[in-house]
Amino acid sequence: MLRMQDISKIYRTDLIETHALRALSLEVRDGEFVAVSGPSGSGKTTFLNIAGLLETFDSGTYELDGRDVSRLSDDARSRIRNEKIGFIFQSFNLIPDLDIFDNVDVPLRYRRMKSPERRKRIESSLELVGLAARMKHLPAQLSGGQQQRVAIARAIAGDPALILADEPTGNLDSLMARQIMDLLEKINAMGTTVILVTHDPELARRAERNIHIVDGVVLDAPAQTPASQRQTAAHAPRAAE
Repeated sequence: MLRMQDISKIYRTDLIETHALRALSLEVRDGEFVAVSGPSGSGKTTFLNIAGLLETFDSGTYELDGRDVSRLSDDARSRIRNEKIGFIFQSFNLIPDLDIFDNVDVPLRYRRMKSPERRKRIESSLELVGLAARMKHLPAQLSGGQQQRVAIARAIAGDPALILADEPTGNLDSLMARQIMDLLEKINAMGTTVILVTHDPELARRAERNIHIVDGVVLDAPAQTPASQRQTAAHAPRAAE
């Protein structure tokens, strides 16, 4: 699904250079659920932005779903991003003046889908996240956990090959966080590749594989975690804060 080879990214100002990624190499297989962790400033968000074709990079190669996307035009990147990638952010990023139905509809309109097809996808995705009865509500009328479920519905309505989730439980309590993880695991079980950036080791243990990024490089990318261990981690009690 995703192959990066020797990816480097440098942010430059008049006075300093910041090396966000340093020859980062990484592969994620089709259908995997991968958690990416690391300290603040380690390059996790830069990696996710490059993976999602939101940022370019200075050197290296990037293949997404079998296609080299390293040097595409902005328009080509936008088309692939809209068709193949679903984004879930910590802050939900819902449009406050639009109801839930229309929030999920926004990325589908960019694909110029006909109205009946869009409606079918919106209703199906909201049903999957348990919010079909709330589709005419505004975001402010929902809890944080419900808003994040709307964001997930928006991400999956376009049937993406890859979901990129950037700290999707960061604004939620532990119960809501586990429910969101349950939902991401369900989506992954349906065949969608999921890459999750998280600081929470409990949530990271529920992924098939954990990747650690430190100072812009992959520190380790071990083999898949057996399903039995992931199940144990998913139901283990949370340590006292």
